[in-house]
Amino acid sequence: MAVTIKDVAREARVSVATVSRALNGHPNVTPQTRQHVVSIATQLRFVPSQAARTLISRRTHTVGALLPDLHGEYFSELIRGIDLAARARGLHLLVSSSHGDAAEAAAALRAMNGRVDGLLVMSPHVNADFLWGNVPDGLPTVLMNTRVVDDNRHSSFAVDNYGGACAMVRHLVERGHRRIAFVAGPDSNFEAQERLRGYRAALAELLPDTTEDVLQGDFTQESGWRVGNQIIALNQRPTAVFASNDMMAIGCMSAFNEAGLQVPQEIALAGFDDTPITRYINPPLTTVRARITELGALALDRLASAIEEPDRVSPQHMTLRAELVVRMSTAAPSILDRS
Repeated sequence: MAVTIKDVAREARVSVATVSRALNGHPNVTPQTRQHVVSIATQLRFVPSQAARTLISRRTHTVGALLPDLHGEYFSELIRGIDLAARARGLHLLVSSSHGDAAEAAAALRAMNGRVDGLLVMSPHVNADFLWGNVPDGLPTVLMNTRVVDDNRHSSFAVDNYGGACAMVRHLVERGHRRIAFVAGPDSNFEAQERLRGYRAALAELLPDTTEDVLQGDFTQESGWRVGNQIIALNQRPTAVFASNDMMAIGCMSAFNEAGLQVPQEIALAGFDDTPITRYINPPLTTVRARITELGALALDRLASAIEEPDRVSPQHMTLRAELVVRMSTAAPSILDRS
């Protein structure tokens, strides 16, 4: 039979309340009593019940994270940042994915109700009505890389996707490119929308006489490979391709390699996110550093503060600067390709 707190109290010759206070670090227990109780609990191999602790403290010491997907290096890095910050705070992490479906996102949020002390939410479906219908009042919630919900209740953290895309287009133009294709992400994704907006704005400013060239992807490596083959088949190819995430850029590179199209000698290629693999492929990929791990850590820290001091922490909206990372995959086009 499992050892209970009553067994520890009887063996230590103290009350159950004293055992509870001693094991939970309560200040009104003397160091000698705490040491004695901990020693007895260790001898008996007593494991405190998390359910009992939750009933007493009204805390689960668990936070939930709802993400659009769990596949790929982007989400691995994001979860790593969240998890490292959670562990530093003594919190457990419960992760769920909506796979881009609004009904699944709503179901996942409702399933976490009562199981978590707070929520991190990254979803294309987030707006004030969605949160009102699926997140209980008073449950601390922080949004990541979504549209800012102007309800004076939720903090938000986002990467400057727009500014990062503008910086990449400027880099390619400065390298001499005049035909720059863009591989867009999912239409419903806020990050994809902002990166496309940045591409269009920079192109309009820097190359006002150039027609935009947008090809549709879905943030997967497979879609990048398909778009890469579309580009290969064109009579007049772009001299540079800017994919709105690294996975699609890597897919494009794979298609180019299969066709014998050399990067960057015959076509320049760039991505967005700076996932770890980008520095190890050949050639290393020019990209935009989105500070993914830092985004997760900052969001978790803000959520933990809101959980611990709900009356003192007001909503905060922060945009993380995106940084251009120039590697070997972008170069100037040949003289014959300049226009």
